[in-house]
Amino acid sequence: MKNIYLLLLLIPIIRCSSISVFTDHDSGVDFTKYKSFAYFKPGIDKVEISDLDKRRILKAIDLQLAEKSMMKSDMPDLLVSINTTAKEKVYVNNYGAWGWGWNPWIWGPNQNTVSSRTEGVLYIDLIDAKTKQLVWQGKGKGGISEYSKNRDERIDIFVAEILKNYPPDSAL
Repeated sequence: MKNIYLLLLLIPIIRCSSISVFTDHDSGVDFTKYKSFAYFKPGIDKVEISDLDKRRILKAIDLQLAEKSMMKSDMPDLLVSINTTAKEKVYVNNYGAWGWGWNPWIWGPNQNTVSSRTEGVLYIDLIDAKTKQLVWQGKGKGGISEYSKNRDERIDIFVAEILKNYPPDSAL
C-alpha cells in the first residue's frame, strides 16, 4: 500500500523532470559553412544567473559543439549567446477517497499536497559573426532545482537536448 502512495507522489516529479525543446533557424542559411565559434560576451554578461551556472552552461556548450566538429576561435564563424528565464510553478495534488471514482485502497478524507518547483528556460542563440544576424535558436524548458546535487549533470542534459537539433536537418 505504501508503494502505491510513493508511486502517486513520484509521478508529478518524474513528469516535471523532462525537458521540452524547441528550435528555429533561418532556412536561407547554409549551416555547413560554420566551423568555428566564440561566445558573445555582452549577451552572456547580461544573463542573471550565478557565474557558476554560466560556467556550467558554457562548458556544456563547448562539449556539444566540439562533438559537432566545431572549434573555438578568435575569428569565429558563429557567436554563441545564452539567456535564461525562470518561474516558480506550484503543483496541487489531491489524493483522496473521492474524485475520479471510488478507490478501495484509499480511505479517509481528501489528502492535498502542495509542492513548488522552479521551471527554467534556457535559450541558446547562434549568431552569424559577419552579418550579426541570429541564424539559429534553441530553447529548452524544464525543471531544475537550485538545491540539486546533480546540477552539472542536469545542465549538461539541458544543453545536449537543445543542441541535438543543431545543425538543422536541412543543412545536412
